[in-house]
Amino acid sequence: MKLTSRLVVAAVALVSLALFTWPLFVSVESSQQQFLAQTIFLLLMPALLAIVIVELASGKLNSRQIAVLGVLIALNSVVRMLGAGTAGIETVFFLILISGYALGSSFGYLMGTGSLLVSAVLTGGVGPWLPFQMMAAGLLGFGAGTIPKTNIRWLRTTLMGVYAIVGAYAYGALMTMWNWPYLLGNGTSISYLPGAPVAENIWRFVQFEIVTGGLVWDTGRAVTTLVLVLLTAPALLTTLERVARRAEIRVAD
Repeated sequence: MKLTSRLVVAAVALVSLALFTWPLFVSVESSQQQFLAQTIFLLLMPALLAIVIVELASGKLNSRQIAVLGVLIALNSVVRMLGAGTAGIETVFFLILISGYALGSSFGYLMGTGSLLVSAVLTGGVGPWLPFQMMAAGLLGFGAGTIPKTNIRWLRTTLMGVYAIVGAYAYGALMTMWNWPYLLGNGTSISYLPGAPVAENIWRFVQFEIVTGGLVWDTGRAVTTLVLVLLTAPALLTTLERVARRAEIRVAD
């Protein structure tokens, strides 16, 4: 069952990534954005449920581990409210990143998706963008679990800091890419070009991010996440690793 659990988590992460980057591989002239978002939301919920069921069946999640997940999601949902929400100043990502690193990729994915869902309900931020925010945050948590583990405190904090920067920009790019084809229409040098080579559409997308200021917003997110990771990682990692031992969370998943 352990192998099955790994495959399910990896498959959900891969599907999530594909749903964001579809403009690079699928040629379409038009689409119903609202319908697409609603459909993905309906598909995402069973996928997350499948992860929990498989984890429970494999013995990797018990009642104590679910309790830890619930507490961290609730805490992170409150922490998100402390962010300004403007200029990319967002406080929700550092705890997802640290949890994923300390408790594993599976935990990180659930932490990311759950945090965005609960905080959106609390703040009234539910909309067609929510499933994409959930998946992007889940991917951020999943990736944090793949950061090389080390007992050297300054080194692991550095690795997490580097990942915080990369992850913040990646989150912004994914959140923009999924609806990029709908934002400008056709006919500009930075518009999505159906059927164009992947490299050309990537270059157009980069130009779009520069022109629209998306990179500036992502920089705010990167700086905020980096600062919070550097300030809290040493203490939080020690705490979460102790929690992992007591809750019998097997990090090497």
